[in-house]
Amino acid sequence: MAFLAAIAASLGVRLWLAARQIGHVRAHRSSVPAAFAPRVDLAAHRKAADYTVARQRVAIVHAIVDAALLVALTLGGGLAAMVVATGSLPGGPIVRDLALFGLLGATLGAASLPFTWWHTFRVEERFGFNRITMRLWLTDLAKAIGVALVLGVPLLAVLLWTMHGTGAWWWLAAWFAWIGFQLLVLVLYPTVIAPVFNRFTPMADTPLRDRVEALLARCGFRSAGLFVMDGSRRSGHGNAYFTGLGRAKRIVFFDTLLARLDADEIEAVLAHELGHFTLRHVTKRIAWSAALALAFLVLLAWLAQAPWFHVGLGIPPALVPAALARPGVALALFLLALPPFTFLLEPVVAAYSRRHEFEADAFALRHTGAEALATALVKLYEDNAATLTPDPVHSAFYDSHPPAIERIERLRTLAADAATPLAA
Repeated sequence: MAFLAAIAASLGVRLWLAARQIGHVRAHRSSVPAAFAPRVDLAAHRKAADYTVARQRVAIVHAIVDAALLVALTLGGGLAAMVVATGSLPGGPIVRDLALFGLLGATLGAASLPFTWWHTFRVEERFGFNRITMRLWLTDLAKAIGVALVLGVPLLAVLLWTMHGTGAWWWLAAWFAWIGFQLLVLVLYPTVIAPVFNRFTPMADTPLRDRVEALLARCGFRSAGLFVMDGSRRSGHGNAYFTGLGRAKRIVFFDTLLARLDADEIEAVLAHELGHFTLRHVTKRIAWSAALALAFLVLLAWLAQAPWFHVGLGIPPALVPAALARPGVALALFLLALPPFTFLLEPVVAAYSRRHEFEADAFALRHTGAEALATALVKLYEDNAATLTPDPVHSAFYDSHPPAIERIERLRTLAADAATPLAA
């Protein structure tokens, strides 16, 4: 069966890549790459290697459990049982399909929860990154479920309504609904969604703020404000980003980032993020995402009325007529079956993202210089315990950001071309 073969192939590749990553990182654990030797000590390098291996071990178990759960839900009859359980509920087919997704979401969430807990309170704790308490973790979990229900249920209801009541062209109506939802989330995220989980305070009037505002002016970026996020309440990792759409755009710094980097380095990191905006990377990714969504909806429209699609994914033949009358069943099967078949698209998406990262680095170099960005990158890799020696194949398959060595070498080349030498 093609579906079972796809699951086996995707799981086999994932396990093979994880084994490569563990072996490569371990083999280079005892020596810092020459390009980083002056800046990264051996203890930090070994910590990053051990952290990477620990995460990969969890990922291996998670991948196996996910594959087993996927088989159980489809070929094992799990989703079929949910279809039967919700088939007699009052309220019509949309209500029954919403209940079906409620059962499916609860099952998938319950299966992933132990891995989330283990990663936070075992892996992150072991390497000194975790700062979240169990109480706060549970609070965040409850908030995440609440946000998912508030946003997800209306979107799902609209999608199901289009599938049930808008005829053969329902996929086009569903696509417009999805696009509208994505844009709405981009607008609401900075001021409504993100504050549910973190505190955001305006950046204080300091020389650093003056430098940041001068950089924004040079880059032609207008934002709704500069904010500092209390990332240290949960983790020791640091970052900076811009978020929002239109007038709702804002710049956000993790407090951990401000505590670790100096003013030149913070300016360089922000310049990199502004590069993504100026070069329209976010717009391009939204466009690609919309195109893929349209293609998938067209495919779903074809499969939704195909009995063989339902039977091939575990719906008993006797239940197929009832399932065909409930388009939500096809949607659930499609969402379950899609990942194993699209697995090989991951390196393509990662390569596209890495290209954008190189372009944003080049933009930052032009506006702040190479040395500050290079030192900031080294500190961020070190503080986040990102390995400096990833397996090349694993990195090419998964990593949305280029390996540290590639980024530094590219900066060094660009700096030389611009006659701005980068220190060793």
